[in-house]
Amino acid sequence: MLEQALEKLNIAELNPMQQAALAAASQQDVVVLAPTGSGKTLGFLLPLLARLQPGMPGIQALVLVPARELALQIEQVFRQMGTGFGIKCFYGGHATRTEKSSLENPPAVVVGTPGRLAFHLREQNITGASVHTLVLDEFDKSLEFGFEPDMRYILDQLPNVQRRLLTSATAMVKIPGFTGLRNPAIVDFLQDIPSAPDLEIKVVPVSDANKENTVFRLLCKILNNPTLVFCNQRDAVEALSTFLTQKRLAHGVFHGGLEQPDRERALLKFRNGTYPLLLSTDLAARGLDIPEIENVVHYELATAETFLHRNGRTARMHAKGTVYVLLAPGEKPDYLPAGLPTETLPVRPALPPPSPWETLYISAGKKDKVSKGDIVGFLLQKGNLQKEELSLILVQDQVAYVAVSRAKADNLILTLQNEKLKNKKVRIERAR
Repeated sequence: MLEQALEKLNIAELNPMQQAALAAASQQDVVVLAPTGSGKTLGFLLPLLARLQPGMPGIQALVLVPARELALQIEQVFRQMGTGFGIKCFYGGHATRTEKSSLENPPAVVVGTPGRLAFHLREQNITGASVHTLVLDEFDKSLEFGFEPDMRYILDQLPNVQRRLLTSATAMVKIPGFTGLRNPAIVDFLQDIPSAPDLEIKVVPVSDANKENTVFRLLCKILNNPTLVFCNQRDAVEALSTFLTQKRLAHGVFHGGLEQPDRERALLKFRNGTYPLLLSTDLAARGLDIPEIENVVHYELATAETFLHRNGRTARMHAKGTVYVLLAPGEKPDYLPAGLPTETLPVRPALPPPSPWETLYISAGKKDKVSKGDIVGFLLQKGNLQKEELSLILVQDQVAYVAVSRAKADNLILTLQNEKLKNKKVRIERAR
């Protein structure tokens, strides 16, 4: 089954960390210490899959994660593996009623945030008696987010766990006793963090009092490539967003103060190229699978550890990346290497050209029995699109989003307004 799963994922060979985690988990509890972007998700999903038993009733494996987006990402990877085992994803920000009804036939695997999973256990929507495998993913981040009370409660409700897997992107002096890990094997690949041979770090001096103007000039120079700008707080993200909107620089915003649908749309539009720029807090520095980011910009300075995690968003999987650090006069963090090159900025910056992609909203989803294949056929046949004018598709319960050629977007909206998708008349418009 493991070979079939890897084939579905188009993975020819596991990396050394994943091989070590899979081997160790067959014998004992495991702690996987590895940097962001190293493939920890497969590092625990494959051992988890090896332990699942066909025909066994109830939930067999529970995966706790600190963020909704990470939970959705894990669910997506597991589904792509085509295992035949069911999986459900639970997190805050939407109705618990829908989640409760989906538990009438419990899946083999449940992944979710501690707060929401603790709720379902307290309401007895979930029973932990059948769970034999527990994963604590990005455990250090869960502690940082204050989830320890919920995690303690959840683990107390799991009397029959036989194997525990814990992942972390930072070294831990001591693993808390409430995790229940027994003589775990330590799979430590954290030494890989500092070594980024394809990562170039550049300094961007802030010569005037207007840091916003400095980053605008920088973005106008580099924004032909996907770029992630990190701020320390959501207020800084929103303030920078307001400034860039006034400058007519297209971008997305991502932070914990947004409603879940808004966060999902922001990530979708960034992934599909509708805009190449995303402003974010450190919520996007860990766990999220955002491939092909070529530039990371430190708009505000962070700790040495956070600096590394932010940088881990680029130069992934042997790709190249550039990190830009904005420094005001007198600023020189100890963790920055000496002799870094300085980036020169244009005196009269010109806005980069608009993205060739536009994201469209379609008012039908999984509940309407609509699949990605249905949407592809709909757009190619009734919308007269060519395959190369169609990109990423996201199908949710009630709606769907699809990236199409920006040049064809307006005509496509007009052409399809009175058409039906799966015998349902759908509304199509630009995604907000």
